[in-house]
Amino acid sequence: MKNFLIGSIGVLFICFSFKAQEKDNGTLTGNIESVFQYLNEDTVIGANQPPSKGLLNSYMNVFYTNSGFKAGMRIESYLPRIQGYPARFDGTGLGMRYIGYSNDFIDVTLGSFYEQFGSGLSLRAYEDRALGYDNLIDGARLIVRPAKGIMLKGVYGYQRLSFDQGRIVHADGIVRGVDAEFHLNETVPFLKESDLDITIGGSFVSKYQYDNVPELILPENVGVYGGRAKFMYKNFFIDGEYIQKEQDPSSDNGMIYNYGHASIFNIGYSQKGFGVILSGKSADNMSYRSDRTKDLQDVFINFLPALNKTHTYNLVATLYPYATQPLGEVAYQAELLYTIPRKTKLGGKYGTSINLNFSTTYEPIKHTSSINPSDSNGVTYVARPFDMSDSLYWRDINVNITRKLNKKFKIALSYFNIVLNNDVVKISNDAKGIINSHIGVIEASYKINRKHSIRAELQGLFVKRKENGEANDKGDWATALIEYSISPKWFFSVMNQYNYGNPDEDKRVHYPVFSCGYIKESTRFMITYGRQRAGLFCVGGVCRFVPASNGLTLSFTQSF
Repeated sequence: MKNFLIGSIGVLFICFSFKAQEKDNGTLTGNIESVFQYLNEDTVIGANQPPSKGLLNSYMNVFYTNSGFKAGMRIESYLPRIQGYPARFDGTGLGMRYIGYSNDFIDVTLGSFYEQFGSGLSLRAYEDRALGYDNLIDGARLIVRPAKGIMLKGVYGYQRLSFDQGRIVHADGIVRGVDAEFHLNETVPFLKESDLDITIGGSFVSKYQYDNVPELILPENVGVYGGRAKFMYKNFFIDGEYIQKEQDPSSDNGMIYNYGHASIFNIGYSQKGFGVILSGKSADNMSYRSDRTKDLQDVFINFLPALNKTHTYNLVATLYPYATQPLGEVAYQAELLYTIPRKTKLGGKYGTSINLNFSTTYEPIKHTSSINPSDSNGVTYVARPFDMSDSLYWRDINVNITRKLNKKFKIALSYFNIVLNNDVVKISNDAKGIINSHIGVIEASYKINRKHSIRAELQGLFVKRKENGEANDKGDWATALIEYSISPKWFFSVMNQYNYGNPDEDKRVHYPVFSCGYIKESTRFMITYGRQRAGLFCVGGVCRFVPASNGLTLSFTQSF
């Protein structure tokens, strides 16, 4: 059946592609990406050369649409996979394929698809290639718009677990879900002209997995359900979502029978030159997978958004990133953006932008006093939304000031104070307890002429020392970067990360990286050579471990 489906999709796709070429009917789009690594042995940083020496990841997406018909596929190739990707990614074959039909009323997809309900607390199937993450659903999806402002969704299928010998491998459990969203200003007559914009929604998701543990009575059907709402009034907005999870014993939670919950809210105001937003999140026992035995980042059905700013500077983004804790956390974030008007004493000729950001995460309180072990039925504690302890997981205070001094020269100054509980987040093997770091960044860019420009960064990270005066974790770091661009085709960069404050003098090493790239329209080539330190790479609170490496990386992307 599986081979029949793959073959059918391929035949249909080829037929419609030829139809498009012959009659100039339909649209064919896609993209190609390929990354090759040649790695060397480097005993100083603990980098190993793989037996094959060369590593290759390649992808090609092709999408076709014609009068409501749609079809698509992605061919993936790991020969073998580049470092940091799951070990079970191997071979060449179809990693995604679908056919479907859509119009203003209905959208139906058979095969592979990605989907999200609300903010993702109940369901989010998505791909992040930088993380090697793909939890697509294989099955069927139906979207119906029965009236203006109403959208109904239904999904049913298995999640992708891995890609082995050129074939998709599914998780054991099957995922089913429905979602409804109503834009009341389009459905309720008296709200059509109102300044108050209201959207409400709700979702229910269920997973089924056979109970194959004879010593326990495991629920084979586990559901999550909840609702959401968003209100907008002129420059103000507020939105929130709450999700409840049924009993779901798993490897993550130690096979307990607690219920789970997750909630998130955002409150904000914006106008020209000024914006402020406050966000909060509370989650407990919200590890929700289509296979109760899996761990790390495998087959999550839902997604818990990270309430911390996504940083781009090298030391800030790579040394102490925060990984979302699905078993429990209470988090808050506040951000303020303000532009001092131009042609003022403080704003200068072009204005000055200020960005203040604060985020923090704590362990939730788990009440056990009311639990009687003899009749608890596997429930070990009670946790209430936004009921947090004084046990800190993470805190980030940062400020960025950007100013254009003249038509050619711009400068940015940034400061970051990141505090991380390494006993929980486990970023480093060289530290225990709280890691307190201070990071300063100076960035300057200069436009030489219409085509040529240069940009430089100088970064320093300083870790608070232990009470005995010893350096904590790996000590202090510095990073310097120079980037030269020749618009619109060429760019060159040199970066060096230096762990000059490592308490082990033998590990006070440099991590230089040299890069060169060429861009022509939708084609991009890039060459990188240098050292990469071992550590976690995180995007949106989802992380993967990247081992140390020393070598050459070639990348190629093309879209059409």
